[in-house]
Amino acid sequence: MRDVALGQSRSRANAATTTWDVWSTFCSSLEVDPVTLNVPDPIALIQVFAHRYRRGELSPSRTQVRSRTVGDALRAIGQTLAHLGHPDPRLTHTGALDLRLQRQLAAYKRDDPPPSRVKPIPNHILRHVGAQNRLAVHPLGPATADMITLGFFFLLRPGEYGKTSNLDSTPFRLCDVHLRHHQTRIPHLQCPIHDLHATNFVCLEFTNQKNGVQGELICLGRTGDAAFCPVNTVIDRVIHLQQHHAPQTTPLFSFFTRRWEAVTTSHLTTTLHRAVETLGPAAGLAPADISVHSLRASGATALFCAQVDTDRICLLGRWRSDEMLRYLHVQAYPVVADLAPIMLHRGNFHLIPNQHLPPFPPGPPNPGGNGGL
Repeated sequence: MRDVALGQSRSRANAATTTWDVWSTFCSSLEVDPVTLNVPDPIALIQVFAHRYRRGELSPSRTQVRSRTVGDALRAIGQTLAHLGHPDPRLTHTGALDLRLQRQLAAYKRDDPPPSRVKPIPNHILRHVGAQNRLAVHPLGPATADMITLGFFFLLRPGEYGKTSNLDSTPFRLCDVHLRHHQTRIPHLQCPIHDLHATNFVCLEFTNQKNGVQGELICLGRTGDAAFCPVNTVIDRVIHLQQHHAPQTTPLFSFFTRRWEAVTTSHLTTTLHRAVETLGPAAGLAPADISVHSLRASGATALFCAQVDTDRICLLGRWRSDEMLRYLHVQAYPVVADLAPIMLHRGNFHLIPNQHLPPFPPGPPNPGGNGGL
């Protein structure tokens, strides 16, 4: 059973345990065995549970939850029963989800509110936040500026550059850093501090980060801006950790006062909220629009606005599907500014007729230029 439990993340395992406890209490209130389900039609029982879970009567938050949350709860129950050697009651003999549950979840999905997603933050706001925090006397300020810069440029997930309560978060550490001067590697764990400034290329190595290939490097060069640059930021982090004799496994979000502390994801969100509260309205942003997740969206949107190939964006952000599109926003002005003129000038075209239409007669060249096929 321990090996089976290790097959999923700790957070998902904890959520499944919580759901099973709720299910057991629910079944006990109806005098039903939660394991053997001594009822004629288990699906009817599961439907009642799903209904109450959806409304918030049984959900841990005690508020109405989305259809996906209900589906996850039912899946956790079915998989727990399967782990115990019993059939998954949600499924038919062919392994498909029972039709009644399919339609119930589909009805919930139709009634769900539109999905909310964070918006990207323009560079001028991020640079303002960085400049303000680098002026702070307390080490938390510069560390906060560094983490915002790393999250933006490397398209990192929050748990990779900020401390979080997520048990499965895997932050980048001092030993994951690679510094290079052209093709020469700089041994940042041994060399004098002044030699670090020769770096013109920094890499972060994936060890156990989510969706990262172990041993693969993600690398960036200098921006030409001393304050908003991934190279200078990593150097600053290395120097701070090195000066305080940090172990190699120290996360990059760590900073030293009288003891080791950490930049948290909640602190980063609060910092960004304060900046957007002041500077956001002119950029079409409100504090409620953004969170620490916005940094990943900000970096991806900046690349998209620069017409960087989406495959390259996916490689940098480690997206393996169209999930990247959730981070891109058509509201970004550079993305849409020239679309109407392009549509005007490229909208004249002809179609090659199929066998049911006569061939088009010869005529003057298409006024749309190369807009035809």
